[in-house]
Amino acid sequence: MEYRPLGRTEIKVSALCLGTMTFGQQNSEAEGHEQLDYAVAQGINFIDTAEIYSIPPRAETQGSTERIVGGWLAARKNRDRLVVATKVAGRGDATWLRKGEQPTRLDRRNVFEAVAGSLKRLQTDYIDLYQLHWPDRSVPLWGGDGTTWRAPSRREDVPIEETLDALAELVKSGKVRHVGLSNETPWGVAQFLRAAETGVGPRVVSIQNAFHLMNRTFEMGLAEFAWREHVGLLAYSPLAQGYLTGKYRKGARPPGARTTLFERGQRYETPGAAVAIDAYLALAKELGLDPAQLAIAFVTSRPFVTSNIIGATTMAQLKTDIASMRVAITPEVEARIDAIHQLHSNPTP
Repeated sequence: MEYRPLGRTEIKVSALCLGTMTFGQQNSEAEGHEQLDYAVAQGINFIDTAEIYSIPPRAETQGSTERIVGGWLAARKNRDRLVVATKVAGRGDATWLRKGEQPTRLDRRNVFEAVAGSLKRLQTDYIDLYQLHWPDRSVPLWGGDGTTWRAPSRREDVPIEETLDALAELVKSGKVRHVGLSNETPWGVAQFLRAAETGVGPRVVSIQNAFHLMNRTFEMGLAEFAWREHVGLLAYSPLAQGYLTGKYRKGARPPGARTTLFERGQRYETPGAAVAIDAYLALAKELGLDPAQLAIAFVTSRPFVTSNIIGATTMAQLKTDIASMRVAITPEVEARIDAIHQLHSNPTP
């Protein structure tokens, strides 16, 4: 396993990170613990979760993933050897996340309540990386018309400085070591870095955004930030929610798969997506590679990626994903990938 610096910190994280959002719905506690045991045995030292998990978000399962991870940390007594990341929900109307059925915001009260809940569920005294799951302002997110920004009808977002001030208190208290962003834009990253440079709050160390063969929009404005400012990408959904494995081709719905269970695949069924998927699957076949390993290896190989967040619902999937570390993206393979990308650019942003 390869290890990379987390921002400008002293922490080094594995090039693959275990994503856990299926723990609590698609995966039982025992299955989650089995995945964690195997991942750590393969050299993964980085675990990612969120207060809103498991996915899809539901009041009755909220926090279940953190509880499963926390139970495993307590049982294995290996907390000091791992980098644990979780997230606080951004602006939203999931009133079941907060006391008093209040909507979520990134103000001091919400951030403090959220971190207290995560620490309790994770059974730990500190969080290595605490991320803002999505911004407290109007931004294009999660597919659909996911790249078009529109001016909000009114400004009511919590100021970035207020959020950073709350995070600074958490860092000072030792409850949080470092902070990161997620589902952010170039403007947002610039504002967080500017605020830190003027002495407001801690400097962000990472950006967790979607990045995969069918969504390389991160390269358009954020990649340079990530590389030059040492705010590396924690890439999520490297398999485009499983679509890049080919399991959903021609409308197939395998038993137990996420899109089969929850009908949440619209982000990956946009015009042009099927043609792009077929092209990448054909390339993998020609190269004699597992399509999942080709897709994951491409993401891991990018110079602006700190860690690639993989997720699985079966041990076979997890073993295949981790074995992608043995796949080299040579200049020749990269050229073939880029040729497909030029013809089918970002069909699923």
